[in-house]
Amino acid sequence: QIWISHGFYAEEKLVGNLASMSTSERIRAIQKMPETMKKKREIRNKVLKEITKTSKHSSTPSVTMDSSLSSFALQSFRRFGNSLSEYFHLLQLWHKTLKIIGAEFGTSVLSYFIFLKWLLTFNIFSFLINFSFITIPQFVAAEPNNLSFMGLELFTGAGYFQQTVLYYGFYTNATISKIENGLSYNMQLAYIFTVGIYFVICFLILLFSMAKSFCRNFINPQTYSGNASKLLCTWDFNITNEKAVKLKQKNLSTQIKEDLTEVNQEVLKFSVTERVVRIVIHLVAWVASLGTALAACAGVYFLSINNLKLFVKGHKNDLKSQAAMLVLPVVTSLLNAFIPFFYSWLGRLERFQTPGHQIYVTITRNIILKISIVGILCYYWLNIVAASESQCWETMVGQDIYRLVLVDFIFCLLGSFFGEFLRRIIGTTVYVSWGLPEFDIGRNVLDLIYAQTLTWIGILFSPLLPCIQLISFSLVFYVKKVSLMMNCQPPCKVWRTAQMMTSFMFLLFFPSFLGVLSVVGVTVWRLKPSEECGPFRGLSSMYAAVSEWIKILENYTASKWVVWIYYNLITSELFFFNLSVLVLIITYLYWQIIEGRKTMAKVLRKQIINEGKDKMFLLEKLRALQRAKQNPPAP
Repeated sequence: QIWISHGFYAEEKLVGNLASMSTSERIRAIQKMPETMKKKREIRNKVLKEITKTSKHSSTPSVTMDSSLSSFALQSFRRFGNSLSEYFHLLQLWHKTLKIIGAEFGTSVLSYFIFLKWLLTFNIFSFLINFSFITIPQFVAAEPNNLSFMGLELFTGAGYFQQTVLYYGFYTNATISKIENGLSYNMQLAYIFTVGIYFVICFLILLFSMAKSFCRNFINPQTYSGNASKLLCTWDFNITNEKAVKLKQKNLSTQIKEDLTEVNQEVLKFSVTERVVRIVIHLVAWVASLGTALAACAGVYFLSINNLKLFVKGHKNDLKSQAAMLVLPVVTSLLNAFIPFFYSWLGRLERFQTPGHQIYVTITRNIILKISIVGILCYYWLNIVAASESQCWETMVGQDIYRLVLVDFIFCLLGSFFGEFLRRIIGTTVYVSWGLPEFDIGRNVLDLIYAQTLTWIGILFSPLLPCIQLISFSLVFYVKKVSLMMNCQPPCKVWRTAQMMTSFMFLLFFPSFLGVLSVVGVTVWRLKPSEECGPFRGLSSMYAAVSEWIKILENYTASKWVVWIYYNLITSELFFFNLSVLVLIITYLYWQIIEGRKTMAKVLRKQIINEGKDKMFLLEKLRALQRAKQNPPAP
């Protein structure tokens, strides 16, 4: 009785809410309900009765002006919100393009483009924060640039760009104030707080995105509900355009093929000899991949040391010498471009049972290679360049990262041409048995993670680096889309990749983002800034600017709460220990909830399957009875 009364009151509340909406909003809300058509008609009839009832009451003078105004305001607010959501849906970036890619090539290839779009929006946010709080104030205090622009600076990042807001060394350490005795802007605090708060926001966004993707792809009980609902209940009857109908049909067909492939996957049985051979092949492949990564890291390290000896010790700052600094990023990009092809060949040699296993192994090998190279470069920057005789080592690091980002972008475009276009020409004219190439998801995803890692490291040394990455990611999206449509074929083995986006998020978080946090932490807390450039010149460390600011605040009574937070929370080891324990407890409880929901989802799936079997059995019985009535036995 309690359950029935609760359901009655919930339905009554739903009817009341629908009655207060406009006609178009009501129709849209009823269409979105996960109910049968019969139930929707019943709700609609009840809503119409409620509207006629309220209209009769509204004709009486008992209704006050305040209530009518509030209901009108509520309806207007809902109408405005619905119209805004529709406009935002229409303005979604590359919405139609992503639908076409998903229909033609499946969710595995689609996951790469969704990840690229997510990184693009991420860099828009990064650029807006840095430009608003760091770059715009510097324009106020900026001195004119006396260097001439030669054109080569676009590739080297040196010369004319060295005296612009692109690099750390150009920013002032003074307090900016346009009006005497007016409001002032402390560039030191603005720089360190903007970068610090930005990384905190990035940390929260990545955690939220990973949790949301994990819940949607691993925990949601709808993922265990089989293919019947996808086949019978997911068609959008609002679609009337012929092209949209065909695209939706192809998309659904691809999704059902992926689900059926996963369900009908055969478990291959190998003999003892075959298992030993496969294990040996896997071990040889891993030894070869790790040895290649180690050799690449050694080459990058010795090349960077030689570059430092040639150009920093000699104090050569002309463009010719700076152009020679392109050797390091070119060699690094060559290693990052060609070694993944070797890893892909190793993956094909190992002959994994599913394409998913091969992609995950290839991604793991590529992430080891790229993160190792980035780690060697960070060691070179923080331990060798920072201790060198360079006048502004921060700007030098920023220029190195600028060149790495730019050359990596150029190699990404060349990879689409040589790796996909020429491969298509060869596979369709010379070696026809090769056929069209498939889109290499693992290699392309790791290129994005590598580029984003460089951008995060470079934000401290080049605040406008997200703007450069924003342009490069936009061009990469269009180039990869055109190359995919013209040169590549859909995967030969159709397979479902609902968890792929979650894996990409995790790889971006660890080791990429957490590694960047450690690099930034060492730079801010341990390294001594340059004496002649940048907002932190003359300080023992970048973090010393915050300590000096706190000492100033101790003299003001109104700012005592900031001082208390600094000493009792930010610099307290006990606070961070308790916070870590709390996070571990919450994570444990959350994991228990996840396991419980997964168990419930599996039980629900079994119930659905059993109910389906029972219904099919009853349906067969009814058909047999109908056939018996239509064809009675002869007397």
